[in-house]
Amino acid sequence: MSAAMPVTMRSVLIVLFAVLAIAGAELGSSMEGAQFLHYAFKPLTTLSIFFLAWRAQPAINARYRQAILVGILFSLLGDIFLMLPISLLPQGFLLGLLSFLFAHLCFLRALCSDTSFFAKPLVFAALAALGAAHLFVLWPGLPPAMRMPVVAYVCLLLAMCAQAISRGISLRTVDSRLAMSGGICFMLSDTILAYNKFYTPIPHSPLLILGSYYLALWLIARSVQASPSAHQNQGRDHA
Repeated sequence: MSAAMPVTMRSVLIVLFAVLAIAGAELGSSMEGAQFLHYAFKPLTTLSIFFLAWRAQPAINARYRQAILVGILFSLLGDIFLMLPISLLPQGFLLGLLSFLFAHLCFLRALCSDTSFFAKPLVFAALAALGAAHLFVLWPGLPPAMRMPVVAYVCLLLAMCAQAISRGISLRTVDSRLAMSGGICFMLSDTILAYNKFYTPIPHSPLLILGSYYLALWLIARSVQASPSAHQNQGRDHA
């Protein structure tokens, strides 16, 4: 993508790529060749979101941008692991889970670059209760070997989402609210994925999972660009 390409045009291309990726996943089992559409455009969508964050100007701070970019790259790696068939990569789901775990570590680091961790304890407590409720429902369907990795992933995902919400409440800037919305969308996407895989098949799960996932990444990428605000320069000058 050209450096001079406007943000709106970049976002339009991301939407187009995402639609093609989702269409390939939805039609892959019923239409010959559709799965290759998914294989091509799933990583391409995430890569396009990476460039959206990379070109965002002015950035909140250098650490925020760097952590978000590395997190998106880990997400790209997770995309590849999760989309490959089991016959080709038997451990693909576990590797994808680990890739996204590192992605959330990076996102959490970004979200702590200008806001204290655990600033809103009630938010963390509420999401911890929600996560415990989901694990209670999903636990019987989890293979024993996957239980501890899933628990670790859920804890980190919820910490990232709680920090995003806490930061959005604290800063009240456009960019912090974009990141907050992105964290919530990520939690929604992973919740649908978990129920679809470990509880019961969900109709049109590719549309629901990938749609909320790409929206989450796009919102997080857009949050890299600092928004004009009276709070903008408070604690954001750490490079």
